[in-house]
Amino acid sequence: MAVYSKHPASAPPEPPVREKTGHIMLRGWCIFVLFMSLSGTAWVNAFGELPTAVITIAGGVLSAVLWIVVRPPVQWRRLPWFVVAYVAWATLSLVWSAWPQTTAVTLLLLYITTLQALFIGSVLTWRELVRAVASALKWVVALSILFELWVAVFIGAPILPGFVVDKADDPIEYWSRNNLFDFPGRLQGIMGNANLLAPVALLAVVVFAIRLASGAPRRTFLWIWIGLSTYLFVRAGSATAYLAAAAVAVVLVTVLLMRTATKPGERTKYYVAYALVGVGGLVALWLLRDTIFTALGRSADLTGREAIWDAVRSRAAERPWTGWGFATPWVPSDPAFDGWIIDHGQTVMQAHNMWIDVAMQLGIIGVVLLALLYFAFVWRAWFFAIDRPRWDLRSDRPYSPLTLLPTLVGAILLVQGLAESSPLLLWGWLFVVMLGAKIKQSPHVGVGPAEQSAAIERGEAIAREDAPGREPGSEPAAPRRPAGRGA
Repeated sequence: MAVYSKHPASAPPEPPVREKTGHIMLRGWCIFVLFMSLSGTAWVNAFGELPTAVITIAGGVLSAVLWIVVRPPVQWRRLPWFVVAYVAWATLSLVWSAWPQTTAVTLLLLYITTLQALFIGSVLTWRELVRAVASALKWVVALSILFELWVAVFIGAPILPGFVVDKADDPIEYWSRNNLFDFPGRLQGIMGNANLLAPVALLAVVVFAIRLASGAPRRTFLWIWIGLSTYLFVRAGSATAYLAAAAVAVVLVTVLLMRTATKPGERTKYYVAYALVGVGGLVALWLLRDTIFTALGRSADLTGREAIWDAVRSRAAERPWTGWGFATPWVPSDPAFDGWIIDHGQTVMQAHNMWIDVAMQLGIIGVVLLALLYFAFVWRAWFFAIDRPRWDLRSDRPYSPLTLLPTLVGAILLVQGLAESSPLLLWGWLFVVMLGAKIKQSPHVGVGPAEQSAAIERGEAIAREDAPGREPGSEPAAPRRPAGRGA
């Protein structure tokens, strides 16, 4: 009996095109770089300053070499020019810096972080980028919990950096305070600082939720990761992080409401409501700050931060326009900072406000450049989230949950920057540069130079950005693979 088939024997269906081993390894390296930036001071606490510096510099060199080898398509005219201007002004401050050695050392960290941000944004697609961030955050969350568990079960006492078990003059010196089973004691994770752990845990909740909404596999495990991240966020007990979480909620609700608008001018009422909630929230926070911070277990002056701000503003006023020289973070061994501001017996390494910090380092010009940088980032991130992907006459393409990440990250960093200077370095600076550059290079999910580069790596045909009918995030049809081709 004859058997008929829709697929002739000469053209059997083919399996999906597999990624090359090189691209998989490249993505693994990006995960490691993201983990280094997110874990921050964990490397210094575990291995010391010199090994951490060697790893950081070597990582920057390796990423530069990989960038040259991979040669991803880059639209050079669409670089984040405000980032370039800020870095250039920080470099120029070497000419008048009052602490040239500190400026040189911290500039190297700024260069490496900026390079890594641009590198990751150029070699990974939007989906790969969010997936890589999620993987790095899983390592931070898992190691933080395992570290606290190890201290509680096997050490049974607080430990100092370098795995030293000894009594400190002040609890602020401890890497872990052994609070895992001591409620409501604050957890510090692998960073050794609850105020650094909390925003990373909040970021983890955001990223895992976005992965969940985008239909990522292994959803049960994603829910578990969200639960673990929330646990760390609550146990870290950071008042600033709680306010950042409230800002994330307001921004998320507003974006989702904006996406429901179908007529011109319909978004106006949401913008008015958003402005009222934002201004009203700031006024309420100022008027009720005593009650709010007392409820959060903090003093109204944000645990002594006002005294730090006054000291930094006084120094900034002496050089208002150009500042004293780039220094992010402050190097405590430098005579200009050693013993200048003391908190809990330790030399302070930041102004605990990124705007005041930049005003002291780079003056009014630096503050303006940073403000323009953040304004450009927030502007692009906002419309990246609320506008439908569109590059032709079609206006009904679906929204992607991945487009929420930049604007929610912006909300976290802007609130955190009011009480911390950490958005100026490590993961804060890396994410602003990485996501801002990524939006400029690939303004639609699935369309852009990095997406083209990934398709080239997999041996696929390249579709133009303006190809009609192409869906955001869709993959172009793959040509038939020649026999015997390796993975």
